[in-house]
Amino acid sequence: MTDHNQKAVTRRGFAATALVGGFALAAGPLNAAAIVTPADGLDAGEVNIPVKGGAIPAYRARPEGKRDCPVVLVVQEIFGVHEHIKDICRRFAKLGYYAIAPSLYARYGDPGKYGMGSIKALVADIVSKVPDAEVMQDLDAAAAFAGGEGADNKRLGITGWCWGGRIVWLYAAHARSLRAGVAWYGPLTGEKNALRPVHPIDGPCTRSMLPEH
Repeated sequence: MTDHNQKAVTRRGFAATALVGGFALAAGPLNAAAIVTPADGLDAGEVNIPVKGGAIPAYRARPEGKRDCPVVLVVQEIFGVHEHIKDICRRFAKLGYYAIAPSLYARYGDPGKYGMGSIKALVADIVSKVPDAEVMQDLDAAAAFAGGEGADNKRLGITGWCWGGRIVWLYAAHARSLRAGVAWYGPLTGEKNALRPVHPIDGPCTRSMLPEH
């Protein structure tokens, strides 16, 4: 596929081609207490990860000029890859990791437009439409992208918050190469449907139960 055609597919099939700007609306106005990790000494910024049907945006941070860094997949919470998630990536990079946070809602809409008072609308409009199997593939693509940039994706970890916490547990069952996973208050169970056929509470059989998307 040519670059021109690749861009055409992305524009036509993906609802969001950039990351959330600033902090999520739910976080309220930025104040002096917010932690902002500087990017000095880092190679940090937005990248595009090739996936089935086009590309998804991601935020990537790594130590400048360093190769073979272990990889941490940073999974967004419900409001997407906003400034706090980007900051988490920079914190990991300061510790010597290659950290990447893919925008896992990119095909479905911009979660940055929703605030704390509109979580139900966010779930109905975007979150409920995201298939687990597709998320697993996008995380695999992010790990492969990291390897293509010289990181050591054989040393692979994952962490995530809220919506992303649940994804951490699912990915731990999905990815045999994963070395470590840390979930922050992710739900373990819930209603099942064609897009969410299993939940973390279902146990080690989760990997074989997730369909190919």
